[in-house]
Amino acid sequence: MNIGIDTFVIAIVILAVVLLFQGVKSVSQGMEYTVERFGRYTKTLAPGLHFIIPFMDKIGSKMNMMETVLDVQSQEVITKDNAMISADGVVFFQVLDAAKASYEVNDLQRAILNLTMTNIRTVMGSMDLDELLSQRDKINAQLLNVVDDATTPWGVKVTRIEIKDIQPPRDLVEALSRQMKAERLKRAAILEAEGVKQSEILKADGEKQATILEAEGRKEAAFRDAEARERSAEAEAKATTMVSSAISAGDINAINYFVANNYIKALETIGSAPNQKLVFMPLEASSVIGAIGGITELAKASMEQQQQDKK
Repeated sequence: MNIGIDTFVIAIVILAVVLLFQGVKSVSQGMEYTVERFGRYTKTLAPGLHFIIPFMDKIGSKMNMMETVLDVQSQEVITKDNAMISADGVVFFQVLDAAKASYEVNDLQRAILNLTMTNIRTVMGSMDLDELLSQRDKINAQLLNVVDDATTPWGVKVTRIEIKDIQPPRDLVEALSRQMKAERLKRAAILEAEGVKQSEILKADGEKQATILEAEGRKEAAFRDAEARERSAEAEAKATTMVSSAISAGDINAINYFVANNYIKALETIGSAPNQKLVFMPLEASSVIGAIGGITELAKASMEQQQQDKK
């Protein structure tokens, strides 16, 4: 009898331990569990210690609530201008509602991955190759808007979609490389032509300034020469006037000076002439003085005659 009681007690204890283990659930941080009663969703267990009814309630799914990243495998895409490219990327998402993520979609990660791949082909296929290579941020933004809207009913928030790599065909890459090289050569030629043009402009401007300065110099020199000739003429006219006044007053020395001065100038002009000639002139000093004296006597006689006529 005692053996039967002991066995019953032991069975009760074992059952209590089993029920305890079945009813106590510990949820880790960053996770949420869904609870099903007879196969129907009843509640969601947050991180911490929880109790459920054994054999009636059970854990339906264990959902990771942390942000998760998925690699989007490389796939071929035909662009708007019929270029075949290969593109891959990554998707970052976070589950906000564990119940929706568990019961609104089957295989959440696979669904998000296929949805992203489909929209990559759609978005990139509506663009030209140049747009794809230069506007990657625009592609990421469009993909994020489309995929996030599509996954909202699943209790998921898509936080980011990034295109990692875009690979154009090899022949297209070579053509783009040649095009870039041609553009660089064109820019270099333009810069060189602009440099030559600027140099020629500066050179012409310098020559213009030099010509202007040279003309200004000639003008100034001509002005100075004219001024000097004018002053010389004024001095000569003044001297002639003075000599004429002296001659009128009967000054014989003035006549001698005037005649001798002009005679010597005439000799200087003849001596500096470039042509070769033989000239017989009274070049001796005595002859010059004699000639000057004869001229003086003639002038003196003329003056005396004029004075007698006046009387």
